[in-house]
Amino acid sequence: MIALLREVSPSLAACELSFLARAPIDVERARAQHAHYAAELTALGCSIEWLAPLPENADAVFVEDTAVVLPEVAVITRPGVASRRSEVESVAASLAGHRPLKRIVTPGSLEGGDVVRIGRDLYVGASGRSNAAGIEQLRTALAPLGYNVASVEMRDCLHLKSAVTFIPPDIVLVNRAWVDPDVFDARTVIEVDDGEPFAANTLTVQGVTLVNAAFPRTEERLREAGLTTCALDVSELQKAEAALTCMSLMLA
Repeated sequence: MIALLREVSPSLAACELSFLARAPIDVERARAQHAHYAAELTALGCSIEWLAPLPENADAVFVEDTAVVLPEVAVITRPGVASRRSEVESVAASLAGHRPLKRIVTPGSLEGGDVVRIGRDLYVGASGRSNAAGIEQLRTALAPLGYNVASVEMRDCLHLKSAVTFIPPDIVLVNRAWVDPDVFDARTVIEVDDGEPFAANTLTVQGVTLVNAAFPRTEERLREAGLTTCALDVSELQKAEAALTCMSLMLA
């Protein structure tokens, strides 16, 4: 397993925000939290590949949005906000050593945080960052490889993965207020605690589900379902409307 990461930009506090009020961000603490995230991925057996720093790009640490990586191909996205589009070429250069590349092009927009994969099915949030043209381009690019791409209605959150993540082999963790869990092909649905609306974003690596330490009640629900969890403090990064999947691109 390879994880592509990029260091936290010194301009993180100037990040794009859609659903959160801007709050002061301690960049040094954010860097420490990101380093702990990288260390945990390493402990779980991931080989870290560091992308070139982009100090002028406030959101550049959130590399998930720049590509959709599958076993057969990597689709380079076109982020929905102009300030993030200069992030993609360095990611494309790195991924070219691992996968054939396809691209989302204008007028399409697509961000990886909107894409939830369950087997051969990709569910894509129709969000403010991923439009109908981008979703259709993804469908066209992946159909020859046997993938199905479905557009998913969502509300009140930045990305689809803010509202739901898949935990192999058969669980979706979901905030029902933001997306209908019946859309997804999963045998088991676990809902986040009502007081933890942002808790649905998790990252499962080698059978361990990484969770945000700010959401202990939802973590307890996962443990009660028999999952092995690991809680990480990402509080400063969370102020940038980020979550655990945002900060890596995973290549199996």
